[in-house]
Amino acid sequence: MTAKEFSEQICKILSDKKASDIVSIHVAEKTIVADYFVLATAKSAPHVKALSEYLEEETDKLEVSAIRREGTREGRWAIVDYGDVVVHIFNDETRLFYNLEKLWVDGDNVVKYDGGEE
Repeated sequence: MTAKEFSEQICKILSDKKASDIVSIHVAEKTIVADYFVLATAKSAPHVKALSEYLEEETDKLEVSAIRREGTREGRWAIVDYGDVVVHIFNDETRLFYNLEKLWVDGDNVVKYDGGEE
């Protein structure tokens, strides 16, 4: 599975668990950290935790395990790192504060996930 395909699968998994404002940002030409960032918003701290746990359960079924994870206990901003794809799950306030889209989007490198049609 390519990094692009995996990022699309992650978007679907997050959408299935009611994440909102899901975007996939192709960052390979901007950083060596990853090829894609997937950003999603959760409704609350427990929802951030639930989304990150569900994501790992579902990606394990695809035989892809996270390399590392951060922030899942606090529930404000969880990061799940799969190497080529890094997933950021925010609560509303934290997403607005850090505004990662402003840092990484350059016009044509972002895809907004709308629940099945990209």
